[in-house]
Amino acid sequence: MMIDTRMSALAALAGLAACSQPVPPETPPPAIQAQRASPPVTAAPETRRAYFGELHLHTGYSFDAYALMGSRADPDAAYRFGRGEAVTYLGDTVRRSRPLDFMAVTDHSEYLGSFMRIDKEPQGGLAQSKGGKLMASNPLAAALGQLVSVLSGDEPTSAAMDDAMASAWKYEVDTANRYNQPGKFTTFVAYEWTTMQEGKYNLHRNVIFADEGPAAPFTATDSRRPEDLWDFLDAQRAMGIEGLAIPHNSNASGGLMFDWKKSDGRPIDEAYAQQRALNEPLVEVYQHKGQSETSPLLSPEDDFADFERSEALLTGGKGEVNGSFTRQALGRGLVLEKKLGANPFAFGFVGSSDFHNGLSDSAESAYAGNGLNSTDPQVNLPDKAFARQILSQKVDPTGAGAPAANMNRPTDPEALRHTAALLNWSSAGLTGVWAEENTRPAIYAALRRRETFATSGTQLRLRMFGGWNLPGGMMQQAGWVARAYRMGVPMGADLPLRREGNPAPTLLLEAAKDPIGANLDRLQVIKIWLDGEDYKEKVFDVVWSSERQRDPRTGKVPAVKNTVDLATAKYENSVGATMLRALWQDPEFDPAVPAVYYARALEIPTPRWPTLLAVARGLPLPEGIAPTLQERGISSPIWYTPGKGS
Repeated sequence: MMIDTRMSALAALAGLAACSQPVPPETPPPAIQAQRASPPVTAAPETRRAYFGELHLHTGYSFDAYALMGSRADPDAAYRFGRGEAVTYLGDTVRRSRPLDFMAVTDHSEYLGSFMRIDKEPQGGLAQSKGGKLMASNPLAAALGQLVSVLSGDEPTSAAMDDAMASAWKYEVDTANRYNQPGKFTTFVAYEWTTMQEGKYNLHRNVIFADEGPAAPFTATDSRRPEDLWDFLDAQRAMGIEGLAIPHNSNASGGLMFDWKKSDGRPIDEAYAQQRALNEPLVEVYQHKGQSETSPLLSPEDDFADFERSEALLTGGKGEVNGSFTRQALGRGLVLEKKLGANPFAFGFVGSSDFHNGLSDSAESAYAGNGLNSTDPQVNLPDKAFARQILSQKVDPTGAGAPAANMNRPTDPEALRHTAALLNWSSAGLTGVWAEENTRPAIYAALRRRETFATSGTQLRLRMFGGWNLPGGMMQQAGWVARAYRMGVPMGADLPLRREGNPAPTLLLEAAKDPIGANLDRLQVIKIWLDGEDYKEKVFDVVWSSERQRDPRTGKVPAVKNTVDLATAKYENSVGATMLRALWQDPEFDPAVPAVYYARALEIPTPRWPTLLAVARGLPLPEGIAPTLQERGISSPIWYTPGKGS
């Protein structure tokens, strides 16, 4: 295993850029009874329902949230906000738009809690060390690299920081366990492993544990190689501590996240493919720094690929799209499985926020493109002067005007009210899981088997089953879900073994609108299949709302009516459907060709956050940015491999 020095890891992390808002320390609430133990899940699979959660959130215990963004929130406040309680936020009382079902705080493991330790213990060993004094006097300079030279020649600072990190990890674990309430609100022990190759290419992973976490997290100061993180997870699993890693922001990975090569530059081999598939069964596709499903540069025939694009590197400069998006990775996985017998990119989908103020809300109205990240639109929406600053930015999602060049990074918490993010950054995403109950065992099992879906923030419900000889009309019959589990497989699985004479596989698709959100436009199937030594993709419109007819020339369904009134930032649910269902059979199926399928549900157009902000503050709409969007969700895939099946 390659072990990096503490100093090189900090240098690699110095280019991180994100938005957040400081939160002052709060008095902890009365102790919550720990209810960690849950009985094994024994309910039938047809009892599974959709639960929504957050698996990527930072507080002031993350070095960048504290030093670069000025956040002072702690995990205690994060969990209380996530489960729907009101919290004090820069003197305001704010509340999430609706509670989450499950949640994980994923503070960066590197230098975990060190800055907060100096706040809490100004006379302590870390605060009085050479490095601690630098951190206290100039947090921004320390986080951006000056601490490297201090640590290289100051062992007392290093020892004191190790102690601070150990204490912070214990607090993170204890807080997650304290707020876990089976049946009501599930929390997971978690952290983020944070490596930036060459100081600019994002290869971050969120690490989620099924129950108890390890004695200490594996950090990028231990190693910056993903393979070493997987070795750590394998070793923990052998000791009975189960966990998984979730890559995120592959859109900013410079093509490295889903490269053909390992981190040492050698081609991917079977052992690598098997280890990655075991330890990374999921990937994050929606979050506030852009989506990672696909790009118009990779999917030019996909009319909906141009969505919430942020294809620049997080530290500035134009990003490489090849190797950076999940749809392409699914295709590369088919190529590699044919060659190696194992697929390293056999993942399901999740969505999250990656907010750095400790407060997670995915509503479009709860994001305003500023350092607040989550905003309560009834309480702390940016004032008119700052809103004008936010809305006057010029950005290019392909690389020009990258985040590092467009963000101020003041360390004064109050100043973060006036820190602007990019106009093409997004509101938060969400993870949906199909689970028997709201407990750690049930939700973690859903994550592990990939029965998950990702949304761009909406709480639409999406599910998909696949099988052979599924009878037409079965979705109109009572008990069809139980029958689908018996006769086929849910999303995240391999199709059952195909027998001779079976026709093309059948997919059962269902999408239900967010109960307080927009109606649905359409349901699609995205198919990726092996084509020689490469792959191809195609988007199928399967079922859609209203009386639109498929264009006989192009085969595409026309756009749904846009009901958004840009003068008022309101829309009407006078178009679209509350539910869409379909039984779809692949019309181009070849039993000799491996393929992978996933579903995508689209809502009707609704106002995007810059439009909501402009109207709320009586300002012109910004130029060069879409005033509306179609929120969406995608299901985890179902795979077909000749001669193989579940």
